[in-house]
Amino acid sequence: MADRREDVSISLWLKNEPFSVGALPSPPARLTITNIKKIVPYAKTKGKAGFPNLSYSVWKHVACNKLQLPEDVAWSYFSTFQMIHGQESEQLMEWDRKVAKASDQQAVDAFRLQLSVSCLKFVLFLFIQHIHKISLRASLVSGSDEWPLRSRSPDPEGRPVSVNKELDENSSLTFVLNNLNEILELLIEAEQKSDVSTGKDILLAFESIEALDFLIEGSINSGSYVRTLSEIAQFHLRSGSSKTSKSLSFRNLQSWLKSCLSQNPFGVAACIKQGRQLCWPMTGESKEMWIKKKRGRIATNAPFLPQDLVKGYKMIVMSQMNRMTIARSSETVKGSTVKIHRCHDAFIYLLSPLRSVSIEKCRCCTIVLGPVELSVDLVRSEQTTVVAVCRRFTTTASRLCAVHVKTPNRPLVFGGNESLMFGPYHTFYPKLEKHMTEVGLSSLPDQWDKPLYMGNSLRLSCNYDVSRF
Repeated sequence: MADRREDVSISLWLKNEPFSVGALPSPPARLTITNIKKIVPYAKTKGKAGFPNLSYSVWKHVACNKLQLPEDVAWSYFSTFQMIHGQESEQLMEWDRKVAKASDQQAVDAFRLQLSVSCLKFVLFLFIQHIHKISLRASLVSGSDEWPLRSRSPDPEGRPVSVNKELDENSSLTFVLNNLNEILELLIEAEQKSDVSTGKDILLAFESIEALDFLIEGSINSGSYVRTLSEIAQFHLRSGSSKTSKSLSFRNLQSWLKSCLSQNPFGVAACIKQGRQLCWPMTGESKEMWIKKKRGRIATNAPFLPQDLVKGYKMIVMSQMNRMTIARSSETVKGSTVKIHRCHDAFIYLLSPLRSVSIEKCRCCTIVLGPVELSVDLVRSEQTTVVAVCRRFTTTASRLCAVHVKTPNRPLVFGGNESLMFGPYHTFYPKLEKHMTEVGLSSLPDQWDKPLYMGNSLRLSCNYDVSRF
């Protein structure tokens, strides 16, 4: 929904990557909303080490001593936030080099303790982890759905889809709208919370609005230029602000966000509905034969994006690539967020630098990827081989899969997996090193052989084998 005032149209939407890449399955049991609300007040008691930037040392103390998380899990959340929060690839590569040169784990820990992130944005990042959490007990007590029924984004094949929190952007929007009051309460001063609970309006500091830039962006007058929420708020909400204190009305902001938030025009649904259909026939096959045989569907929004709006926005959706081979390296593929969905008995080679890749509900496939700047996520797939260089690898509810990765972070193994095999990256093509540099990945460190189980319980729900060749 767009807001109109004095012939000015404003559109707001949720960013893709905080939810599709940043929201990890199975949040830890003690990472509750109540505990998340305590982090900012606690961080402020730690002086410059806690606020406005939260140092890793303070977060490590909170995570390990207060939330009782293993240190590797605490670091996984911290590094995931760094990865998606616009950190320059050159900086990440420099950090990787320092870790690779560290003589022992103590030296690595000493380096990590020097790092920090925006405290308010990190708390928002922790809050959205609950998009994957359903509490049946809380739903019964409150009488409301923590995960409400909603209309869903279209399936790439045009069929009704099952509950799918990764591809269904409506779930992200529903989650934020239903929890908007709690999200804004994370950003207010501790002494103001009692006023909000009693229905009084308060003024929200503008640094809090800037924190919401992590989740929300938009445009003015349907322009192609994407602006941060804080830029649009400065333009639009002057009537509800205090110019002397540079703050905004809590209620005005909440009402405005609810009225303006709509589906992301650069998301999966928009790519499927409005994107250009790609035709990638096999060798010796004409485009007419591809279309006639219904080889599957490939859509991209690349032709419709402004040149300065590529990183994190360009998308390719591939669906039902069955019993076929696809090999591509092109400007269309370069820098794309790729969704590979419901493919089987296929060989897919995308040898260009990529932004992120999700592989969902694929069966009996071999997927070889160029260097991936963010994450490769394997979801509900079977008998599939993945070969990739990536900053992070995750797998959820997959079985009998082989994973050959080079990654500076430990592969994250969530619940529902069975009989996984991890092996080293074993592929080469002429531009591999150049592409790795473009996305900020080095050859070292490489932690492919140190998968980290991220389930909530200690029972053995995932079996994996680490093979050395």
